[in-house]
Amino acid sequence: MNDAGTVKSVCMDAGEIERSLTRIAHQILETNKGADGLAVVGIVTRGDLLAKKLADKIEEIEGTKVPLGKLDISFYRDDFATYISPEVHSTEIPFDIDGATVVLVDDVLFTGRTVRAALDALMDIGRPACVQLAVLVDRGHRQLPIRADYVGKNVPSSANESVRLFLEEVDGVSAVEISEVAPGQRVGSAPLAGPVGGIEGAAGREATGTAGAAEDRARAAAPSDDAAQGGE
Repeated sequence: MNDAGTVKSVCMDAGEIERSLTRIAHQILETNKGADGLAVVGIVTRGDLLAKKLADKIEEIEGTKVPLGKLDISFYRDDFATYISPEVHSTEIPFDIDGATVVLVDDVLFTGRTVRAALDALMDIGRPACVQLAVLVDRGHRQLPIRADYVGKNVPSSANESVRLFLEEVDGVSAVEISEVAPGQRVGSAPLAGPVGGIEGAAGREATGTAGAAEDRARAAAPSDDAAQGGE
């Protein structure tokens, strides 16, 4: 049982995530005829972790280290004025994006609003020659005319389900879960506290009597910036 709702299925495991990222890396190189002029920028909070994985795979395949950055979109969200106390993360793009082909990376593509905000944030930094979008999961339900250039997996879902990515680096396990959204919860990315139920997390720690379970429940119950930023 996940505090964000009942886990219905695990649609990607760690192996499938890695294979999808490897395929996307090859597709990026094939589309752009190599890595020259490429830069990879991930949308926090999990798109930046996926971007690092993609950049590493591109370097392994092509032998070229591509510029890597991360982008915070907190102040570019179209619901920023009504969103209470967002947690602001940092934007780190330590290179010139003017004239570059920027591959923007996110975990779950949903309504398209996160990507729209990311494009606005990116254009305030510079003027890339081209922006391409890579996502691990496309779950549909678009509200804006936005389409990914590279998709790890298309996952059919209903509007009242949450599709969340967990990564071993921050969650202790890598998987994509589909769960029902509990009443009053936002549909979005998992908090960086880690998986709260389905695979591991609060339930397991509660069984062993550790304090982390209560903290995870509190994080999941409160609308977090992480839950708002990704997966839209």
